[in-house]
Amino acid sequence: MLLVQVMLLCISSISASAVNLPSRSQDIVVAMEEMQRANYFTFVTLINMAPPDLFQSNITFLMPNDRILSGTNIPETTLVDLLLRQSIPSPLLFEHLEHFPTGSMIPTSRPGYVFKVDNDGRERFYLNNVRIVSPNVCTKGSSIRCHGVDGVVQPTSLPLQPNTQPLLSCPNSTVVPPVRSAPPPPFPVVMVLAPPPSAPSSSFSKTCNGRSSVHLLMALLMMIYLVACRV
Repeated sequence: MLLVQVMLLCISSISASAVNLPSRSQDIVVAMEEMQRANYFTFVTLINMAPPDLFQSNITFLMPNDRILSGTNIPETTLVDLLLRQSIPSPLLFEHLEHFPTGSMIPTSRPGYVFKVDNDGRERFYLNNVRIVSPNVCTKGSSIRCHGVDGVVQPTSLPLQPNTQPLLSCPNSTVVPPVRSAPPPPFPVVMVLAPPPSAPSSSFSKTCNGRSSVHLLMALLMMIYLVACRV
């Protein structure tokens, strides 16, 4: 009786854990079917071994073929890391990738790592050390794309940016800005005017008036004298 109870408990716990597992999205299921039809069975197996919620949508896989993966040592502890390094967090057809010029950097799904593009045409499109040999394997889904490559990608790690130390200041000290002296007022512009002409002095006027009267009187007397002589 106890054995039956233990078995029922195990079955119920397994059923509960199966219910709690997130299901894979329809897009990833469709993409895995396309991978199998293109003979990328080992890569599909790796995706099945990864947590179901790791990849759901909006991703591009770079898939080595079965022969390459069979010769690659993939510990279970680094399985997720390998898949993250073999993918781009955006669904990109090969026609989209072709727009990236040589020297461009495309981020991987693993933060801190990028692919460097070497674009020498459709037949020679490289991401770091691998070449895309089977473009557009996954196209039916709306948010997952995949391309066959000729090796396991070794992405480039981004160098850590050094932290810049902020300027230190004492919290209790007050920095008094230097007081700038006010500029001197501008020198006033004075318009220099010519002095007006001086009026003639009064003594000169009086002298001129006296002389004119004497001359007039003498001229009058001379006229009287001439008239008297003629008579």
